[in-house]
Amino acid sequence: MKFDEFDLKPQIMRAIGIMGFEEASPIQEKAIPVALKGRDIVGQAQTGTGKTAAFGIPILEQIDPSNKKVQALILCPTRELAIQVCEELRNLAKFMHGVKILPVYGGQDITKQIRALKGVNVVVGTPGRVMDHMRRHTLKLEQLKIMVLDEADEMLNMGFREDIETILLEVPVERQTMLFSATMPQPIMDITKNYQKHAKVIKVVSKELTVDSIEQYYFEVRKDEKKEILCRLIDVYDPKLAICFCNTKKMADEVAEYLKSQGYYADGLHGDLSQAQRDRVMNAFRNGATNVLVATDVAARGIDVDDVDVVFNYDLPQDNEYYVHRIGRTGRAGRTGIALSLASGRDFYRIREISRYAKTKIRLRRVPSRTSVMEAKADKVFERMAKRINEEDLTKYINMIEHMSENMDYSPTEIAAAFLKDVIGDNQEREEKRVKRNRKAAAASGAKEKGMARLFINLGKKQKIRPGDILGAIAGESGIDGSDIGAIDMYEKFSFVEVPIDVAAKVIDKMKQVKIRGHKVNMEMASGKRY
Repeated sequence: MKFDEFDLKPQIMRAIGIMGFEEASPIQEKAIPVALKGRDIVGQAQTGTGKTAAFGIPILEQIDPSNKKVQALILCPTRELAIQVCEELRNLAKFMHGVKILPVYGGQDITKQIRALKGVNVVVGTPGRVMDHMRRHTLKLEQLKIMVLDEADEMLNMGFREDIETILLEVPVERQTMLFSATMPQPIMDITKNYQKHAKVIKVVSKELTVDSIEQYYFEVRKDEKKEILCRLIDVYDPKLAICFCNTKKMADEVAEYLKSQGYYADGLHGDLSQAQRDRVMNAFRNGATNVLVATDVAARGIDVDDVDVVFNYDLPQDNEYYVHRIGRTGRAGRTGIALSLASGRDFYRIREISRYAKTKIRLRRVPSRTSVMEAKADKVFERMAKRINEEDLTKYINMIEHMSENMDYSPTEIAAAFLKDVIGDNQEREEKRVKRNRKAAAASGAKEKGMARLFINLGKKQKIRPGDILGAIAGESGIDGSDIGAIDMYEKFSFVEVPIDVAAKVIDKMKQVKIRGHKVNMEMASGKRY
């Protein structure tokens, strides 16, 4: 179910679009329509199933920004969850001018909280600190319309039952009460019976857990280094086919474009693509022209490719069940598979939640160093060499090496080392050359670089085409290395791209039936043709 089917405020829909959410999760699909009618809710769903938006969106729909009183109170078991819920609500309310949302929890200077509480519409807090403010009369709830108990079973396990019941007794009787819990023990049922009116019970139960044949690991990384670490992992694990999952369309585009710029055969898949574009991306993935598919959860539904070697979680999913769906893309048809997740900041807690939910172990691994990446590449080359030595007649090539060694005064070891570097490449060296080439071309305003052909493309900024789109299309369709593509000059209605002269004709031929972002490509030699 799409979010626009809920008939939400334009400001909320705009925020949802910016956040990149494409489709409501099961708990959101069931809870939002009921909550928008003002009914009490008892929602049973695991942590990480999208509950925050399930109650957050209805809250924001009903908030009156001109009323500078607390209209909604959300109780959470921990300060970490209170902060997390507050952040997501602020993102959803990004374009709702005048709406103020504040977290209150223990361990923070209460005098600062008291000052900050003025003019607040929504309070997200832990029971103890909320009780403290109520006793001080610094949190006034006379105009409260909505009460939410998030992770209710956790709050009871932590001994907050008395506080919760005290708060429920002191807030206005005429209110909407929403309770969300992973389990429904008797104390929870008592609360629903005593403090809710004709509550609608909504259950979202997982249909499957995990796949035993999948090895699962995570890497602790900083957010600003995730793209670089992803590249290292691709180099080390060297998958023939891999799917990299991102939470939003924007991030899927960013990661796909970055991978293309680094010379990987990658492409993005998300809800903004037309069916024709989706078909092109999937055909390229199935036939191996693209070996890293960067996708959102919704876009990846229905992908039926059995031989995916690795699943990368560039972002940890917001719904635990999505993690199970994601990693299930590998290890299919009796094969083994690997799932690798990049974790930063609070993701460590999400890893633990997912592990408990899926009843599996996600083990920590050290991020591979640049040296280990190079060694891994070399090991794979050595494996292929050993196979050739054992299975093929290499007499002709042995004679060539011996001849070179005798006539050029190089040892066989030196020759082998040079061949090895040529085969495994030097990513940093290639990237530096590519950057220098592009800078040189830009500085000279189209100055000619020896050995390159300049091609004209009929698409430009007006069609919202980006350099990464052109680079990815050329690399994906023609099979040439992305690092061999030179300067890309973008104009309003057209663009120019430089490619090696010896593949220019091949590139033009391969691009005849290609579309970039839904636009048919017309490519030809630019005036001056070759230089």
